[in-house]
Amino acid sequence: MPTHIERIVTSGTFELDGGSWDVDNNIWIVGDDTEVVVFDAAHTAAPIIDAVAGRNVVAVVCTHGHNDHITVAPELGAALDAPVLLHPADDMLWQMTHPDNDFRPVEDDLRLRAGGIELVALHTPGHSPGSVCWYAPDLGAVFSGDTLFQGGPGATGRSFSDFPTILDSIKDKLGALPADTVVYTGHGDTTTIGDEIIHYDDWATRGH
Repeated sequence: MPTHIERIVTSGTFELDGGSWDVDNNIWIVGDDTEVVVFDAAHTAAPIIDAVAGRNVVAVVCTHGHNDHITVAPELGAALDAPVLLHPADDMLWQMTHPDNDFRPVEDDLRLRAGGIELVALHTPGHSPGSVCWYAPDLGAVFSGDTLFQGGPGATGRSFSDFPTILDSIKDKLGALPADTVVYTGHGDTTTIGDEIIHYDDWATRGH
């Protein structure tokens, strides 16, 4: 049965440290015609539910705890009868948005399967303490959340973020993946590990 990587884009706001920014978020649905994993729960549930189209949802996986990636996570989990997964190091961010809801904790190297595809959790702190990228070896793909974008690392200028930490995460975890691994990002266009990692020394020199 063919495997799919489907993208839904929703729009809303990212809010932290008293600021608010308009953002477009990528939601990735990975699996086949019967079973999928949903990566991130941004802004609006209806288009995500429509895209799932009745398939079994193994999990609603939050790549990190910023509000724009978890906006409708409890709603999606309930509507799709699926657990919501998040790394517990982002619990303080989760509590800002969903203080009355729980999530299932993710740990480094946790493995999920959907539609015959294995997805491996890579804890990549820096953008947030609990940021996790998910690697699908069979697809040559990694779902990076806001850890790595086309053009470099995710932002680290806000609370609970740290630039040296995100650099280490990218070098040690993502840099160990094959260079042709496609990076499916939390915002914007896809890229590859190889196209980004060649700029690592420039990022380190830049220092932010």
